Amino acid sequence: MTSKSALDVLYPFLHGKEQDPAAVDAGLLHSIEEKARESRETNASFFAEQAPVLLDAAKALAGVYRRGGRMFTMGNGGSSCDASHVAVEFLHPITAGRPALAAINLTADVAMTSAVGNDVGFEHIFVRQIIAHGRAGDGLIGLSTSGNSANLIAAFVKAKDMGLTTIGFSGGDGGKMASGVCDHCLVVPTTSVHRIQECHVAAYHILWDLVHTLLADDRGSAASKDVAA
Repeated sequence: MTSKSALDVLYPFLHGKEQDPAAVDAGLLHSIEEKARESRETNASFFAEQAPVLLDAAKALAGVYRRGGRMFTMGNGGSSCDASHVAVEFLHPITAGRPALAAINLTADVAMTSAVGNDVGFEHIFVRQIIAHGRAGDGLIGLSTSGNSANLIAAFVKAKDMGLTTIGFSGGDGGKMASGVCDHCLVVPTTSVHRIQECHVAAYHILWDLVHTLLADDRGSAASKDVAA
């Protein structure tokens, strides 16, 4: 299918010798409604299926911070932006009273990633950093819409071997990330990259909130013990 014929299928109302502006607007508005509906339905399906996995991941990540560990994040392309977003959420909480938590974005160092990619291969850009910086008890979050990104898989395998808690965000059937590579893998049940990324954003915002809630409960329990003593 050529690019033109693909557009004909997606937006047939845009093609033809004469176009009625009102009809074009109506078609585009319908397209917006359909995409919004699809987004809502995908989001609802994802959270209905994956809520227990998300809770388990939050408990595991809270445990990382409880033990004094750090979190690393990684992703490629649009997912690298999500990796950056996750790290910022934990480092710079916008909700009053919530402490900053150690989070390191592995996609941030352009010189390092381009050097490793150029010298030994792009699949090594994250695993090299995990070897250098990761310690048993730390956590690693990776985002991939397919779940098959080779550089993420390599880092996850090494991280688990080193004793890190691993959390994956994927889509479709989960890809290799859902085959046991990650301790916790959140899979969005669609092949649409846009819908997957939309669910990932909502999921890691909730993950952030749950982790802080769990840690706040710990602090509350400790305070109660101090009062009782």
